[in-house]
Amino acid sequence: MKRMIQYTLKADRVAENERYVEQVFDELRRLQPPGLHYASLRLADGVSFMHLVSFDGADGDNPLPQLASFKAFVAGIRERCVVAPVTTELREIGNYRLFDEAAR
Repeated sequence: MKRMIQYTLKADRVAENERYVEQVFDELRRLQPPGLHYASLRLADGVSFMHLVSFDGADGDNPLPQLASFKAFVAGIRERCVVAPVTTELREIGNYRLFDEAAR
Protein backbone atom coordinates (compact mmCIF):
# COMPACT_ATOMS: atom_id res chain seq x y z
CA MET A 1 0.00 0.00 0.00
CA LYS A 2 1.37 3.36 -1.06
CA ARG A 3 -0.52 6.60 -0.58
CA MET A 4 -0.08 10.33 -0.92
CA ILE A 5 -2.17 12.67 1.22
CA GLN A 6 -2.32 16.37 0.36
CA TYR A 7 -4.04 19.28 2.10
CA THR A 8 -3.78 23.02 2.56
CA LEU A 9 -3.84 24.66 5.97
CA LYS A 10 -5.08 27.97 7.24
CA ALA A 11 -1.93 30.12 7.48
CA ASP A 12 -2.29 30.60 11.24
CA ARG A 13 -2.43 26.81 11.85
CA VAL A 14 0.83 25.77 10.12
CA ALA A 15 3.00 25.79 13.27
CA GLU A 16 0.38 23.79 15.17
CA ASN A 17 0.22 21.22 12.38
CA GLU A 18 4.00 20.88 12.29
CA ARG A 19 4.05 20.25 16.05
CA TYR A 20 1.56 17.40 15.59
CA VAL A 21 3.64 15.94 12.75
CA GLU A 22 6.83 16.16 14.82
CA GLN A 23 5.10 14.25 17.63
CA VAL A 24 4.17 11.50 15.15
CA PHE A 25 7.80 11.20 14.05
CA ASP A 26 8.98 11.17 17.67
CA GLU A 27 6.66 8.24 18.39
CA LEU A 28 7.71 6.45 15.19
CA ARG A 29 11.38 6.76 16.17
CA ARG A 30 10.59 5.28 19.59
CA LEU A 31 8.45 2.39 18.32
CA GLN A 32 10.14 1.72 14.95
CA PRO A 33 7.20 -0.21 13.48
CA PRO A 34 8.39 -2.68 10.84
CA GLY A 35 7.27 -2.28 7.25
CA LEU A 36 6.20 1.35 7.60
CA HIS A 37 7.77 4.14 5.55
CA TYR A 38 6.47 7.65 6.09
CA ALA A 39 7.46 11.14 5.03
CA SER A 40 5.83 14.51 5.62
CA LEU A 41 6.65 17.49 3.43
CA ARG A 42 5.65 21.15 3.46
CA LEU A 43 5.29 22.56 -0.05
CA ALA A 44 6.84 25.81 -1.29
CA ASP A 45 3.67 27.85 -0.70
CA GLY A 46 4.20 27.33 3.05
CA VAL A 47 0.65 26.17 3.78
CA SER A 48 0.26 22.99 1.71
CA PHE A 49 1.45 19.63 2.98
CA MET A 50 2.05 16.23 1.44
CA HIS A 51 2.46 12.98 3.31
CA LEU A 52 3.84 9.85 1.62
CA VAL A 53 3.03 6.53 3.25
CA SER A 54 4.18 3.07 2.28
CA PHE A 55 3.33 -0.01 4.28
CA ASP A 56 4.48 -3.50 3.37
CA GLY A 57 1.62 -5.32 5.10
CA ALA A 58 -2.15 -5.37 4.76
CA ASP A 59 -4.00 -2.07 5.26
CA GLY A 60 -5.61 -3.35 8.44
CA ASP A 61 -2.18 -3.99 9.92
CA ASN A 62 -0.83 -0.49 9.25
CA PRO A 63 0.49 0.76 12.61
CA LEU A 64 0.35 4.48 11.71
CA PRO A 65 -3.38 5.04 12.42
CA GLN A 66 -2.96 3.24 15.76
CA LEU A 67 -0.36 5.66 17.15
CA ALA A 68 -1.62 8.02 19.86
CA SER A 69 0.26 10.91 18.27
CA PHE A 70 -1.27 10.19 14.85
CA LYS A 71 -4.76 10.03 16.33
CA ALA A 72 -4.15 13.46 17.90
CA PHE A 73 -2.84 14.78 14.57
CA VAL A 74 -5.86 13.68 12.53
CA ALA A 75 -8.44 14.56 15.21
CA GLY A 76 -8.58 18.23 14.28
CA ILE A 77 -7.11 18.23 10.78
CA ARG A 78 -10.27 19.42 9.01
CA GLU A 79 -10.55 22.45 11.32
CA ARG A 80 -6.94 23.39 10.50
CA CYS A 81 -7.49 23.13 6.74
CA VAL A 82 -8.63 25.41 3.95
CA VAL A 83 -8.51 22.41 1.59
CA ALA A 84 -9.34 19.10 3.28
CA PRO A 85 -6.99 16.13 2.99
CA VAL A 86 -7.20 14.16 -0.24
CA THR A 87 -5.77 10.64 -0.34
CA THR A 88 -4.42 9.20 -3.57
CA GLU A 89 -3.44 5.56 -4.00
CA LEU A 90 -0.05 5.26 -5.70
CA ARG A 91 1.33 2.55 -7.94
CA GLU A 92 5.10 2.50 -7.91
CA ILE A 93 6.85 2.46 -11.27
CA GLY A 94 10.34 3.15 -10.00
CA ASN A 95 12.06 4.13 -6.80
CA TYR A 96 15.58 5.23 -6.07
CA ARG A 97 16.08 5.06 -2.28
CA LEU A 98 12.99 7.11 -1.55
CA PHE A 99 12.08 5.00 1.45
CA ASP A 100 15.43 3.25 2.06
CA GLU A 101 16.93 5.91 4.29
CA ALA A 102 17.28 5.05 7.97
CA ALA A 103 14.75 6.70 10.27
CA ARG A 104 15.88 10.15 11.34
